[in-house]
Amino acid sequence: MPFFRDPAKPQPVEFHAEILLAPPPRGLRFGVSLQRRHTMKEAKDMKNRLGIFRRRNESPGGHPQSKLDKVPKSLKPTLEEALKWGESLEKLLQHKYGLAAFRAFLRTEFSEENLEFWLSCEDYKKIKSQSKMTSKAKKIFAEYIAIQSCKEVNLDSYTREHTKENMQNITRSCFDLAQRRIYGLMEKDSYPRFLRSELYLELINQKKPSPVL
Repeated sequence: MPFFRDPAKPQPVEFHAEILLAPPPRGLRFGVSLQRRHTMKEAKDMKNRLGIFRRRNESPGGHPQSKLDKVPKSLKPTLEEALKWGESLEKLLQHKYGLAAFRAFLRTEFSEENLEFWLSCEDYKKIKSQSKMTSKAKKIFAEYIAIQSCKEVNLDSYTREHTKENMQNITRSCFDLAQRRIYGLMEKDSYPRFLRSELYLELINQKKPSPVL
C-alpha cells in the first residue's frame, strides 16, 4: 500500500528538500529549468546543513574511562595521589594522569576547550622568541578568544576586549587575565563535578595493597 503524507501536517525539513530535488512533472515548460537549478542548489545546501547539524548532535561525549586507555598505566596514581587531587585543581593539573583524567571528563561535557586554552597559555608563557610569541598569540586569540571562533571560551566582554587590546602590543602576559578567568571557571564549575564523577570515585575507592608480612 503506498504511503501518503498528510498535507495538513507540517513536514520535516528533509521532506521539503526532497520535493525540491525531485524531477519536475512531464510537460513542465522548459522556461522554468533555470529556476529549478536554483531551487536544487538551495535544497542541496539545506541537506548539507542538516548533515552537519546531525553530526554535531550525534557526536557522543563517550565514557571518560575509554579516553584514558592510551595513557600509560605506569602513570596511574596511587590512592594517596588521587586523594590529593581533591585538595585543589592545581594539584590535579600537576599530575600527568590527573590532567589526562580531567581532560577526558571535560570531553564528556563538551567543554575541553577551557583546559586546552589554559594549557596553550602555559606553553605560550614559555616562548622566548618574540616572533614566535607573536605568531602563537595570534593563533590563540583566533582559536579561543575571537567571537564565534572554533573553540571560543566563555569570557566576559571586559576580559575579551582587554585581551583584544593586548594584541596591539604582544607580551608574555597578554593572556593572563583571560587565563585566570577560565581557570576560575573550571575551578568553580567543572572541577567540583569531576570530584563527584564516576571516574574519580573509582580511583579513590581503590583498595590499598595488603601489607607484606
